[in-house]
Amino acid sequence: MSPLASADTPVYAVPDANLVPVSGYLSRLLPIPPSRMFLINKSLKVFKEKYPDRPIFDASQGDGGASLPGVPRPLLERAAQLQIEHGSAYDMPYGTDEYRKVVVEKYWKLDPALGVGPANVAAAVGGRDALVKAFQAMLTLGHGREGDLIIVSRVPWISYNWGPYSIGANVLWAPGKPEEGWAYSEESLQACVEFAARSGRKIAGLVITNPDNPTGLTITPQRQAALAKAALKAGVAFVLFDWMYHYVTDEQPMDLNAFLQLFEPEERPRLMFLDGITKSLGASNIRNCHLIASQEVIKFIVARASHTVIPSFYSLAVAMSAYEMGYAEAARSIIEPTNLSRKVLQDFLKTQGFTHILGKGYYAFIEVGKWLSARGWADSEPLGQYLAEDFGVAIVPGAFFSPYGGSWVRFSYATPPERTLGAAQRLLEGLESLKGIPHLSS
Repeated sequence: MSPLASADTPVYAVPDANLVPVSGYLSRLLPIPPSRMFLINKSLKVFKEKYPDRPIFDASQGDGGASLPGVPRPLLERAAQLQIEHGSAYDMPYGTDEYRKVVVEKYWKLDPALGVGPANVAAAVGGRDALVKAFQAMLTLGHGREGDLIIVSRVPWISYNWGPYSIGANVLWAPGKPEEGWAYSEESLQACVEFAARSGRKIAGLVITNPDNPTGLTITPQRQAALAKAALKAGVAFVLFDWMYHYVTDEQPMDLNAFLQLFEPEERPRLMFLDGITKSLGASNIRNCHLIASQEVIKFIVARASHTVIPSFYSLAVAMSAYEMGYAEAARSIIEPTNLSRKVLQDFLKTQGFTHILGKGYYAFIEVGKWLSARGWADSEPLGQYLAEDFGVAIVPGAFFSPYGGSWVRFSYATPPERTLGAAQRLLEGLESLKGIPHLSS
C-alpha cells in the first residue's frame, strides 16, 4: 500500500488512471432548452380573459392527474397509511425490497424460470429519472465511451432529444417516413449503425416506445421484438422498451413473460424495460416508475443513485397499493374514458378527412400542413399559441419534437369523451379560420 500524501498536498479522490480526461466538449454543447411542454397550455389564459364564458380545452399534455380523476383517493390514503407505518428513514437507492417484490410478483407476475426477479428491478423518480439512469448505463456498460449514440425515432418525445445529450450521448434520429408513422425498420436501424461507424461512433442504445409519444403509433409485440433483435445483431449495445402508456388500451397490455420468450437467453441481458404509474394511473406529480434490466445494469444504476436521486417511499407506496389491488382495476378511471375518447376522436378525424396517426395510449398525431401553408407559416410552432389564445384549445406543435414533425400537431385525448370532441371541434374551427387570413407574404 502506498504511503498517504502529506496533508498539505492536494490529492485526487480517485487514482490517476481513473481520472476523467480533460475535454472541451462541455463548452461546445448546444444549450439545452427548457421543455415548452409545461408552458403551452398557459396561453389558454389569454382566451379565458377574452371569452370568460366560453369553455377551454387542453389537448396538449398527457396528464391524467389534471384532465382525468387521477389516482383514486383510496390508493392515496392506503399509501399514506403505508408511509406512516414505514416511517421516514432512508430507503435503499432501488426503493425497497417489498416494492421490488410487488413489481415482479403482483404487477408483471413474472415466471421465475425466466431468471428475472426482484434484483432486476430499480425504482426511479418518474420516467425522466429512469431514462437518464438507463442512458448512463448504456454509455458506460455498452462501449464505455462518451459521444456514442442513442437511436430514437425521427419525431421523438422531446426529452429523448435532450436527456441523453445532457449526460454525454449523442442522439440519432432514425430514418422513417411520415406515412408509416416514422416507424423503425430493420433497414433503418442498420443505416444508423453504418452512419455511426462513418464518424467513428457506435450505438449505445435504441429506444422503442410503445405506444409512441408523440405520434401515438402502436406496433405489435412481435414487431418490437424483431426490431430489437435486428438492432442487437447489428451491434447496438442495449435496447430500452418504454412502455409507459401500454396499459391505456382497449386491447391487452404488454405481457413481459411472453415477450421475454421471444429472445434468446444471451440476448435478454441487453434489454431494459421502463414502466410506471405516471400515465396510466394519472400519477404525474407522484413520480414513480421502475426499470427492469440485468443485474449488472441494476447494480450500476443503484450505485450511482446512492449519490444522486433516491425515490421517495410515498411514490413506492402508491405504486404498491395499485399493483396489489390489480392494476387494471386501479387504473380504470384513467383507462376507460381515454379508450372512449380514442373512439370518438378516431371517428371525428376520419369524418373530417384528416391525415393522422392514432394507435393506443394518449395521443393522436395530426397533419395540418395545408392550413399552415394557407397562413404562410413554415411549421406548426406559431399554431400552438394561435389556437390557445384565439380558440381556447391547447395542442402541442409537432415542430417542438423535431423539424420532421413540423407540419403536424400532437393532440392528447386523455380527457372525457365530450371534452375530447369539444377540443377536436375547436381545433378544426381554428384551422379553418386560417384559410380566411391573408397569407403572410401578401
